[in-house]
Amino acid sequence: MIKKLKFKFVLINMVIVAVMLAAVFGLIIFFTASAAEKDCFSQLRAALAVPFHGDLRAEPPAFPYSVFVIRETPRGELIVSGNSEIGNAAEIFAAALASHRRDGVLKEYNLRFCLSEGPMERAASFSDLSWEQAMLFRLVRTCVFIAFLALGAFFGISLILARLTVKPAERAWEEQKRFAADASHELKTPLTVIITNGELIKSNKYGEEKRTRFAESILVMAEQMRGLIESLLELARSEEGKETAFERVDLSRLISDSALPFEPLYFEKGLTLRCEAEEGISVRGDKRQLLRLADILLDNALKYSHPGTEAALCLRRRGNGCVLSMESHGDAISKEDLKNIFKRFYRADKARSMNKSYGLGLSIAENIVKAHGGRIYAESEGGVNRFKVKLNIC
Repeated sequence: MIKKLKFKFVLINMVIVAVMLAAVFGLIIFFTASAAEKDCFSQLRAALAVPFHGDLRAEPPAFPYSVFVIRETPRGELIVSGNSEIGNAAEIFAAALASHRRDGVLKEYNLRFCLSEGPMERAASFSDLSWEQAMLFRLVRTCVFIAFLALGAFFGISLILARLTVKPAERAWEEQKRFAADASHELKTPLTVIITNGELIKSNKYGEEKRTRFAESILVMAEQMRGLIESLLELARSEEGKETAFERVDLSRLISDSALPFEPLYFEKGLTLRCEAEEGISVRGDKRQLLRLADILLDNALKYSHPGTEAALCLRRRGNGCVLSMESHGDAISKEDLKNIFKRFYRADKARSMNKSYGLGLSIAENIVKAHGGRIYAESEGGVNRFKVKLNIC
């Protein structure tokens, strides 16, 4: 698919450039030929305007083209003057008269002509088209050469642009495939448990007590699947990045309120939760999403903090913005994990896949922060893990 996309991109670019080059060079050739024709007729008329002195040998001035004039005297004698010497002047002059036109082209002689008829004489000026045709041929050859060079150069540029342009689509395609594989993997285990326990319930080999346990396992797995699906839907909504509901939000109060429901949860796990929010900090955003952001950070610290330690949720003003940080003591996060921790379904600790951790929380948090024009990142040093969110204040 990606290769076809690159091919189409290059093909469309090349077609567009080829059409544009053909149009540009075609117009150049057309206007050059028109200008040469107009200039040539101007020179032919100028040659006819040279006065006749009666000696029948008056020549027109030297012209930049191969111009000659044929004059017919009242006695029917033809006089040729100009920059060319020809032997079939009578035939050429007769052909010009036979055309019944004031000017034009004699294709059989490859000449352009201009007629002038007066009471005492008739005259016609001629110009050889060979110079004009040679000039146009050289122009066409030059344009074709330049066009091929331009097409070759743009073909190379198109290949580079195709790689750069398709790269986001390629990355999105790879993420989509990885997402489908990860989602399938996350759903496979609970579905297997549900199916297995359902088959065991249907069997007559087990008593009521075991069947009840089988049913409870089905409910547990069903709840896990529901939680995963709800997280996926929430992730999809957060990726939309809609700003229609944005309003002024008292972030200081929101952070303080978000920590209250988590205090008993931290206490049950033997942890201490400290919340410090500098007053008077407001941001423009979605209150529900910002509350969800705080919940994700608190829940993540709750799951991965070592018992007996303290976790701190802090909000501080920094210049024109603010920093929300979640600090906890736990297993150190490697540099590799720090790069990937915000990816969907990514878990630094693979063994925690069954503790209602789907690897989607931090991805949702990142999308929420991006939708609010902020930045989120993680740090790990000396057994202390920090997640920091930078937002603009209003």
